[in-house]
Amino acid sequence: MVCALGAAVCFGTATVLQAIAARAAARGPESPGSPSGSSAGASGVDAALMLRALREWRYIAGLALDGVGFVLQIAALRSLPIYTVGAALAASLAVTAVVAAWLLHVRLSGLEWGAVAVVCAGLAMLGLASGEEGDKTGSTALKYAMLGTAVVVLLLGALAGRLPDRGRALALGLGAGFGFGVVEVSVRLIDGLTPSVLFTNPATYALLLGGGAAFLLLTSALQRGSVTTATAGLVIGETIGPAVVGVVWLGDRTREGLAWLAVLGFAVAVAGALALARFGEAPVEVDESESVVP
Repeated sequence: MVCALGAAVCFGTATVLQAIAARAAARGPESPGSPSGSSAGASGVDAALMLRALREWRYIAGLALDGVGFVLQIAALRSLPIYTVGAALAASLAVTAVVAAWLLHVRLSGLEWGAVAVVCAGLAMLGLASGEEGDKTGSTALKYAMLGTAVVVLLLGALAGRLPDRGRALALGLGAGFGFGVVEVSVRLIDGLTPSVLFTNPATYALLLGGGAAFLLLTSALQRGSVTTATAGLVIGETIGPAVVGVVWLGDRTREGLAWLAVLGFAVAVAGALALARFGEAPVEVDESESVVP
């Protein structure tokens, strides 16, 4: 559980550090007077801004935290049920909210502070109820199913581009969630790290394709639609499906007699994360003159 929570802290903190670095780069000499993020606008990624951000130590630190978080995520998936790790990763939104309130002076409403507390309560329940990871290695059919799902995620991204803005953001967010879910399941399906095992295992290619597709779809979703809608789709996609696969096909279980507490904790943690969905993208400082909704 420590690794899962550590991954959430790394991912959540990285988001804020990268936000600060991107904002500093946007105020650089090449874009004087322009508001943060305006250079990218509707056209997508601003390559010059990205290069300037890479000169910021906070951006590099954020990337390093992402790397550490990924390693911790893999370690957690090798020792905990998928449903616990998925809920913990969704909790990175709560970390982003708290760190943004501290470093970026983002104002959180009373409801959002309540959502942070709800996420923590859900994770506490999961920590008490979670058993060990399932002892099933997964069938060959499941490995190919994950690879097929990763391909479907890419196709979903192509089709989602034709949808209206709100529907497109939700579809892309869900697709990204399914892609990250493929990564979570595939980690459990890789039963050896020797080249002869890795390169002949369909789950290896599912992990790479699913992770790459998820990153592309999420980037498109955040650039071209509602951040809140896209992030809500992401949280749903990366938690519910993998949790079901872990329980049904990989043997994930709870402690004896605490299945109800695990289900409740999972639902509470995911609900709290959904309430913080606006923090799915780099948060923006709030003007001190703005009023705060309690």
